[in-house]
Amino acid sequence: MSAPALALTDVAFAWPGRGGFSLSCPSFEMAAGESVLLLGASGSGKSTLLSLICGIVAAERGRVMVGGTDLTRQRAGARDRFRAENIGVIFQQFNLLPYASVADNILLPLRFAPARRARAEDARAEAARLCTALGLPEGVLGARAERLSVGQQQRVAVARALIGAPPLIVADEPTSALDAATQDSFLGLLFEQSGKARSSLLMVSHDERLAARFDRTVRLEEIVSVRQEAA
Repeated sequence: MSAPALALTDVAFAWPGRGGFSLSCPSFEMAAGESVLLLGASGSGKSTLLSLICGIVAAERGRVMVGGTDLTRQRAGARDRFRAENIGVIFQQFNLLPYASVADNILLPLRFAPARRARAEDARAEAARLCTALGLPEGVLGARAERLSVGQQQRVAVARALIGAPPLIVADEPTSALDAATQDSFLGLLFEQSGKARSSLLMVSHDERLAARFDRTVRLEEIVSVRQEAA
């Protein structure tokens, strides 16, 4: 039986100082291959929770298990290496390198992840396959990212997250700037490609209309408590 894609147990973290807050998560688990929509409004702690899941920050207490590895037991450098190998992240603002080519943007995670690079085999050919599968135009690999439309940049960000088949894909509000028709098309492509890679998918959004697409929907307030620290 495979380890859960993600398991949080008795997790606690606090941002110190004026305006800081503390977050706790008693329990949350995702099965391998599962797709979960995490619904949360602004200020609900979603960014901090994603930072804990991705190993950008370390929990002060508890366990954050990704594919059986406890990130709370690793130093910052080890967490960074683990994230590069095992987690594909789709940022809300895409975070592409504007002056770099589409190919360079997609292949960037593989520079820091030898095992993920090996899974991609012919990395440039895999980047081209993902671009085609995601509906990007022929020859797009050589284009500068800043010259693409918002929708095209979003698909490049998805290709970057998917290349090398990381076991876990984490998406932070990736559909917030899209109209309904584009949103539906984008989600269809994301599910198709993450399914082919057999990746688990965790998406954070405030949009309840997306729920029907996912195996399961969880409201952030059901698993996370946030307390504002005294000034």
